[in-house]
Amino acid sequence: MPESLSPAAPLSWDQLQALALPEPDRVRGLTNAQAQLRLFCCNESEVRVTLYRDHHAWCPYCQKVWLWLEEQQIPYRIRKVTMNCYGDKEAWYRQRVPSGMLPALELDGRLITESDEILAALEAAFGPLERPLEDPEVRALRQLERRLFRAWCQWLCYSGEASPASEPAERHFDKIADLVDGALAIHPGPWFLERFSSVDLIFTPYLERMGASLSYYKGYGLRQRHPAIDRWFSALEQRPTYLGTQSDFHTHAHDLPPQMGCCLASGSEAQRACARQIDQGPWLPVEAGSAPGPDAHNLTAEPGAVAVLETRQLEPPGAALEALARVLKHRQTLLAVNPHAGAGLDQGLACALTRLVTGEACPPPAGSAAGLRYLRDRISVPRDMSLHGARRLRQALESTAQLDPAVGTPSRIPIPTSHRRDQDPRGFALA
Repeated sequence: MPESLSPAAPLSWDQLQALALPEPDRVRGLTNAQAQLRLFCCNESEVRVTLYRDHHAWCPYCQKVWLWLEEQQIPYRIRKVTMNCYGDKEAWYRQRVPSGMLPALELDGRLITESDEILAALEAAFGPLERPLEDPEVRALRQLERRLFRAWCQWLCYSGEASPASEPAERHFDKIADLVDGALAIHPGPWFLERFSSVDLIFTPYLERMGASLSYYKGYGLRQRHPAIDRWFSALEQRPTYLGTQSDFHTHAHDLPPQMGCCLASGSEAQRACARQIDQGPWLPVEAGSAPGPDAHNLTAEPGAVAVLETRQLEPPGAALEALARVLKHRQTLLAVNPHAGAGLDQGLACALTRLVTGEACPPPAGSAAGLRYLRDRISVPRDMSLHGARRLRQALESTAQLDPAVGTPSRIPIPTSHRRDQDPRGFALA
């Protein structure tokens, strides 16, 4: 930050643009949610695969196929499709897939739906990832994943506050999660088999969503309760393929209710504290020197509450500048869709981005806090940016909103639970 510039004044848009990271190589670089073509070391003429996945990277079955392609470095094209919960399904996709279901994959001109059928076809065409899907040990672990999924759904969606079913549902989930923990302990490394395999890909989408949703709606620490699952997540967080598809707790806590019908909160003190921290922060950077124990690298831990353990990965360099670049790319659309855009929000956003990149407090225009919080609540990971970039941006937006001179407790438009039409991708898809 130039010494001549007052800490209370926001950087200009030109100054902010000069600080932003350049657009990375989406085609041949690291796994990312923004790519429309992935070539790795191949030529475009070698592409045999087109993956149809959802715009926001919310679909767990899409994530499974996406990860397989990235791990195997199979060149592929990506076409993004709207999920019913946040918009209208594209007519061209309905013509291709009348059911509208996701994912779908085109391999050598043949269209395939159902994620397991897609993985089987990819395995037949390109070879297995470590072991075949029909290997007896792999099949047994796939069945265990389905048992865990059913136990999670029963607890999350059918056992709410004061329900007599809550405690039995929690015990049953804990029992199946212990079996998963035991399966991970069979081999000496962190993975389900001797090496990373399709089994790990199959468990990834829902274990990720379980960790987020059970923290938010039940006050339950999946990683804290199950050390082998914690080690598995920590190992995943060292793989660039996973990091490019990884979501965060806030995104999943609010994208799951319309997909699953409902997510029922337990209403306990621990649950309310976890939900409050996921929604309101603080979102502290994950830095070197944190203790490696079960409470390390959490969002925060209120007295008596379960720590919200979102990641153990240390924040990589450039997380704030990544967030800056992504906001600048979509600035005009972000302002256009924000219902509070008329309340000095453009300057308020400049103040928040100044806080993001300089660390300096920058009071926004009076009345802009609601618009900043609306944006804070609608950051989606990995659609918009990485987990660490999102943490930095959410913290900058909230810290700036708290400086709004006109509001003691600024109003906030709640995040919908029966739909997510507030996340309609139209407008952003063309940017």
